[in-house]
Amino acid sequence: MSSQGSPETLLVVDSDPVGRQLFRGVLKVARYRILEASDVLEAIAILRDEKVDLVITDLVLRDLSGLDLCRKLRAENSTRLIPILVVTSVQTIESEIAGLESGASEFLVKPISPMALRSRIRAMLKTKHVIDSLDEAESILFAMARIVDTRDSDTGDHCERLAELSVLIGAALGLPAGDLTALRQGGYLHDIGKVATPDAILFKPGPLNDEEWAIMRAHTTIGESICRPMRSLRPVLPIIRHHHERWDGSGYPDGLRGEEIPLLARILQLADIYDAITSRRSYKAAFGPDEALEMMRQEVDRGWRDPALFELFLSIIKQVRAERRQTEPGDPR
Repeated sequence: MSSQGSPETLLVVDSDPVGRQLFRGVLKVARYRILEASDVLEAIAILRDEKVDLVITDLVLRDLSGLDLCRKLRAENSTRLIPILVVTSVQTIESEIAGLESGASEFLVKPISPMALRSRIRAMLKTKHVIDSLDEAESILFAMARIVDTRDSDTGDHCERLAELSVLIGAALGLPAGDLTALRQGGYLHDIGKVATPDAILFKPGPLNDEEWAIMRAHTTIGESICRPMRSLRPVLPIIRHHHERWDGSGYPDGLRGEEIPLLARILQLADIYDAITSRRSYKAAFGPDEALEMMRQEVDRGWRDPALFELFLSIIKQVRAERRQTEPGDPR
């Protein structure tokens, strides 16, 4: 449901009526308002008259393609921030690059798991709600952050998971609403500086050399400088700059030690590390939750992480995993 209590409106664009019916059947349990279009022209006509929260389009349509629809929506001020989920039978690196360049927000490959579809839609709508609460300049920054996140298909919904987990930790600590807002925004903006990191470094399958590491580490200060002009984002700046500091002072960019590291940065750091370890990346496979927590425990023992905060984090992860096992048996995180 939207923040106003009315159901979110989804536009399903598919030239195959059976395909549209399948989407309607899968999504009816979530009580969305579903609109349907059979081609790009019909979709655009609907978007002129209706407020749509998310577009789901098949890649292959009978007139233009789903990517053509993406380009048209991104070209108009009234529709440029609507999240677009592209459904395709075959996803290649070339098609994904073309999709991202056209403005697609996410991809799903057929056959689609109903649980995966509903989960992806929920995450995309959460992002849209965050963006809708911002002014235009802030919205552009958050859209940039989403581009950074979607550059790497392995990270999936990293920003959404990170924001959610960080807020859980902050709430467990009894932090005020302003800090929880900063943590949620930090989940989306913490790596925005990577917009300046070359793909050859960001996705390098092997170890980085010293020069490449220097470029990679610069994303913290670059991200801070990008967001600094926005007065409303000032509480987020310490998160962006310091989420790679270490408890023993061996981190970057400033070598802060212990409680010199801002609390919100320490909170987001734990959530970021856990999600990174449990996600597949270009340079590694995904580890299981128990393995991830053990690896993080070893980092605490080395002096890299806040030990007291880690114990709280551990209890929250155990609680989250127990709840998810009850609702989504196939999700181990």
